[in-house]
Amino acid sequence: MIILEMKAVVKPSQSSAIDEAIRTVQFIRNKALRLWMDAKREDKIDKYSLNKYCAVLAQQFKFVDTLNSTARQASAERDWSAIARFYDNCQKKVKGKKGYPKFQKNNRSVEHENCGGQLSEDRKKLLSQIRKILARLN
Repeated sequence: MIILEMKAVVKPSQSSAIDEAIRTVQFIRNKALRLWMDAKREDKIDKYSLNKYCAVLAQQFKFVDTLNSTARQASAERDWSAIARFYDNCQKKVKGKKGYPKFQKNNRSVEHENCGGQLSEDRKKLLSQIRKILARLN
């Protein structure tokens, strides 16, 4: 595996699109956490139901639909990992605070996994496939 690090030079419109994608991920995580908090024990909210809820959010809110589906699901999975860590700490009877999941106030990342972009042939440009950015990052 080859790892390349580079600094992105973005236009103001691209920067605002990246910020909007980050806010959308934060919105999805907070809505998924609220679903888990409001659900009754009989509803059995798990990782898969949070992923399904992302599709429901994409249908309800147009700005959520503009974010890639894998990025939406990755944000729900990160939320589930916080919930699962809380459950594990409760079962292990960890002393002190158990790490109850909190709402995201200052989220600064978007996971795009495999569909985030592609390097150009000269390896100097990132060809973005993110629907919110739709441009080349130098």
